[in-house]
Amino acid sequence: MQLFTADAYQAPLAARFEALALALREWVPEGRLEHIGSSAVPGAVSKGDLDVCLIVAAAAHADTVARLLAQGYTEQRDTLRTPELCMLNAPQQAPEHAVQVVAAGSKFEDFLRFRDALRADPALVEQYNLVKRRSVGLGEHGYREAKSRFIVSVLEAAEPSADL
Repeated sequence: MQLFTADAYQAPLAARFEALALALREWVPEGRLEHIGSSAVPGAVSKGDLDVCLIVAAAAHADTVARLLAQGYTEQRDTLRTPELCMLNAPQQAPEHAVQVVAAGSKFEDFLRFRDALRADPALVEQYNLVKRRSVGLGEHGYREAKSRFIVSVLEAAEPSADL
């Protein structure tokens, strides 16, 4: 696994997101489209992949997934799947990307909360980069686990205190 510095991959992925957004907004005009993942965070190192979050009303989640499957997207099988979350991989003919279809108001809007926490704190981005760099040699599973632990810690720290 190789990690790329932000200057090596972010500009092309931002352009790819904008191009992709045109089609996704046409297919799901009622959805809210967000660029997520490391490519949406200034200074973040990455494997160079593009992640997109498509937020739709909970009642429209299944229909939205079906519409995107009809466009050639495929469901990711080795990841969490619930009635509020479905990860889809790009159609074969499209540039590589993943779309997280998320029900509005669900806990899966954490994709946005994590992105926003990193955008607000460059020191946090450096910590995340360090976790990633140290985990490259752990294989895909170990890399994902290390990232997951960091993400959970950031989200827990960002939660408002119940004492207030």
